[in-house]
Amino acid sequence: MANGISTSSTSTSPNVSSSAKAKQRPGRKPDWLKVRLPSGQQSSEVFKNVKDNALHTICQSGNCPNQAECWGEGTATLMILGNVCTRSCRFCNVVTGKPEDVDILEPRRVAESVKQMGLKHVVITSVDRDDLVDGGSSIWMATVKMIRRLNPGITMETLIPDFQGKTDQLDKIVQANPEVVSHNLETVERLSREVRVQARYDRSLEVLDYLKKSGIRRTKTGLMLGLGETEAEILQTMDDLRAVDCDVLTLGQYLQPTKKHLPVADFITPETFERYKEIGLEKGFKFVESGPLVRSSYHAERHVG
Repeated sequence: MANGISTSSTSTSPNVSSSAKAKQRPGRKPDWLKVRLPSGQQSSEVFKNVKDNALHTICQSGNCPNQAECWGEGTATLMILGNVCTRSCRFCNVVTGKPEDVDILEPRRVAESVKQMGLKHVVITSVDRDDLVDGGSSIWMATVKMIRRLNPGITMETLIPDFQGKTDQLDKIVQANPEVVSHNLETVERLSREVRVQARYDRSLEVLDYLKKSGIRRTKTGLMLGLGETEAEILQTMDDLRAVDCDVLTLGQYLQPTKKHLPVADFITPETFERYKEIGLEKGFKFVESGPLVRSSYHAERHVG
């Protein structure tokens, strides 16, 4: 595309029906996936801060299983550009529909909230805003700059959408220059069209490649396991990511948010996650967070160094 990244895919897929595999329900959720609800004073303060500043968090909108741990430590992944997404990914609990108008005051509210929480590291993410001419990239850049202005010395990760591969929009992220830029691949190539209906596997790889070649020091991505992928496909995905010099990989168990979402095909054991971590490090990733409850922003502060 003009001023953008190609959406074509040249790889072939194995003759495996992901839909058929997904229908083979794995049964009751294992004990290692049980989580506790947020509690304690620090968690309450984070909740109050988010509510008072009219902010959104992926912790709440995405039903993150680590909300208790992160909020208990006074951290949260803030979600900008509203909480209604223009895309309808079949794994995601964020509401799909027509988003509200952009709030030009949001960058300051977010930055002030980060200051009130006294964060040393913050993760910012957003819904997809394909309805906007610039995909929301101007608000992204303004938010990063305002956080830095009001919070000297803070480090930052931006977990961005693909901006439809449009390089002029990605350039605004590059200009803002957060310490870590993350864009999630989510799943292996064969399942990508089914899991991320309006996204493309190759396009996501090209986004990560473009970011690194444009000067972003540390790039990052995440995969959900348990959607019916094979081990060979996971290892091939690792190789594809290392081919675009991706630095950080997170691997976690997919959990079905509602009956309307894709079912879980497999529950991956903690031992298997640990083995994938060792393989990923051997392949050259600087950091691999791998475990049943790991999500994109888990231990994000460690990935800066």
